[in-house]
Amino acid sequence: MKEEIKTAVIDHWKRYPKAQLQDLFKYLYQSSFGCEHLIASPEAVEGYIRQEAERAPCTGGEFIESLNGAYCRVHLDCIREGLCAETLAKLFFLSAGHVEDGKEQLEKRLSVLLETVEEGLLPFETEAVTDGIRRWREAGYPACRHSETFRKEYAPAYRLVKKEYGAFLPLFLTIDRMLREGPVNLAIEGGSAYGKTTLGNLLAQIYDCNVFHMDDFFLRPEQRTKERFAEPGGNVDRERFLTEVLTPLHHGEPVSYRKFDCSTFTLTEPVVIQPKELNVIEGAYSMHPELEGYYNLSVYLEVSPELQKQRILKRNTPELAIRFFEEWIPMEQRYFKEFKVKERCDMVFLFE
Repeated sequence: MKEEIKTAVIDHWKRYPKAQLQDLFKYLYQSSFGCEHLIASPEAVEGYIRQEAERAPCTGGEFIESLNGAYCRVHLDCIREGLCAETLAKLFFLSAGHVEDGKEQLEKRLSVLLETVEEGLLPFETEAVTDGIRRWREAGYPACRHSETFRKEYAPAYRLVKKEYGAFLPLFLTIDRMLREGPVNLAIEGGSAYGKTTLGNLLAQIYDCNVFHMDDFFLRPEQRTKERFAEPGGNVDRERFLTEVLTPLHHGEPVSYRKFDCSTFTLTEPVVIQPKELNVIEGAYSMHPELEGYYNLSVYLEVSPELQKQRILKRNTPELAIRFFEEWIPMEQRYFKEFKVKERCDMVFLFE
């Protein structure tokens, strides 16, 4: 942890060699507290983002600047490149909140900063850093501004968002660009516990979009044959999904579909959904060759086997987890390999 903080602080100074001590304090404060602001609504900040974006310096496409913690800076020139100010405002709003151990994290990072200066790895005087930390601590660690030197040299223009949101900035950019041309039907593919539902929920919060789940289309009892399970991608009722969901969406018509009830192994009463500008389909098998032609954007999520195992064990009983490891995951992997699903998706996001 100490070496990670030290490396992050040094890298930050190398990126901004004219940075003053208070700029390093600000970096460590943001790393510890994130965007701990009182925000009434995304609309309250959207206008400010638009105004600032007009004069934001160009980063050459490096829109994301990582902090040493759970947050990152999103530079506002991404607005000029196609991201909607409304989208960033919502991400900023969703990222805001109180960090319980923020003070503890900040003090730990400040001690590493002082140690780094004492080792001669940063161009600041030990006495100045010690005194600055003392005075800041006595004041209760209020949020600090960038120095005038930093503002003059680098014209900072950014918003803080959680790293887990910033990782998907290329997707948000793509969606915003495509929505200017017309409706978007997006498929989110990937294996069990890869984060598909979480991403779908995030998109719903940002875009107020429809989210359809492949888990609502498990096979009915009469479909559960040996021959069906032998098919790559056969572990879902793709025929009914195509008829009830994708075909109506493709024609811009209302969707009337029946969810599969796992407790009774029957279909529920029809649910009628009006199509929206963005319609998201999340779940394994959503990019089956019989379905992929109905999307104009597709995303593949992937996590390491270790992280997948951790998530499955955390979410399920030991008995159910065994079914994932011995039955469902092997079926997914066979489908991914047979149809080269990852290679056919427009965007791929890998998380360790």
